[in-house]
Amino acid sequence: MKFLVKVSLMLFVAGSIIACTTSPTGRSQLNLFSGSALNSLGAQSFAEIKQQETVSTDPELNAYAQCLADAIIDVLPDQYRGREWEVAVFESETINAFALPGGYMGFYTGIMRLAENQHQLAAVMGHEIGHVLADHSSERLSTNLLLTGILVGADFALADRPPEQRGMIMAGLGLGAQVGVMLPYSRTHESEADEIGLDLMARAGFDPRQAPKLWENMAKESSGAPPELLSTHPSPQTRIRHLTRQIPEVMPHYEARLASAGPANCPRPRSLDRK
Repeated sequence: MKFLVKVSLMLFVAGSIIACTTSPTGRSQLNLFSGSALNSLGAQSFAEIKQQETVSTDPELNAYAQCLADAIIDVLPDQYRGREWEVAVFESETINAFALPGGYMGFYTGIMRLAENQHQLAAVMGHEIGHVLADHSSERLSTNLLLTGILVGADFALADRPPEQRGMIMAGLGLGAQVGVMLPYSRTHESEADEIGLDLMARAGFDPRQAPKLWENMAKESSGAPPELLSTHPSPQTRIRHLTRQIPEVMPHYEARLASAGPANCPRPRSLDRK
């Protein structure tokens, strides 16, 4: 009984502070890390990636990536738009891209090739910047820190239990934290970044109707993926369904952009058609 009371108290305290900030979509967040700390981590991570990967010197690929980045940066909130973003292309067939706190973007040639046009690639980078705008890095670090504290406290509360019983209870709590908190939290982040990214690409002049088609391409590439319940990402089918449902909400932004300045114009290099 004492153990349950102590754990319940920990969870109550955790719940009372979890609404300390709000994401761009209105979701309550736990953020314990400052912006300057995250920016430093972003700069460090970007420098390490550039050391580990081959940075492309292809002028067409770099111009394509920079054009997409500039178009999206132009519609970001003021605190992000005024920042000097560094953009890099990495010569790798890895199907990935990223944006980091502090103003860093990376495109892998694998994802640039998979995306059939500028609109699909903009969906990728809009999603990645969505993670930055929603402070998902801080939220993930904060949640990990909170859960670690709760598990340490639970282990302390179980000090008078037999070692075998204590181990079984802690293993169950650890599994529950992973499947019940961290994995759904990660899927929430991914879905939220999709929502923010769809809005960004539409405002920047990229056709949001191409976003679900990107994930159709992703679905064809994926194989042997874990069940969605045990995955940090929603399944491609889930993302396609959610994005399709959100398209009517962002189409007015895209149509307003077409009327005022025309669509984005970032020609896709022909070299991406060659494998």
